[in-house]
Amino acid sequence: MTTGHDFSRATWRKSSRSSGNGGNCVEIAVLPSVTGVRDSKNATGPALRFPTTSVRALLTRVQ
Repeated sequence: MTTGHDFSRATWRKSSRSSGNGGNCVEIAVLPSVTGVRDSKNATGPALRFPTTSVRALLTRVQ
């Protein structure tokens, strides 16, 4: 996990499949070097931050 990146102007997205549970899900925001993950029910709350290269590697593996 990384720290110190500003997500205030980032575009947050959540899965289109999240509507089945009342629309609450996790959201992600991808910046060049870091990807943020947060709870969609708490948009002003904290976000976990991971290196974007690590997130891409994980998604490639699970596909």
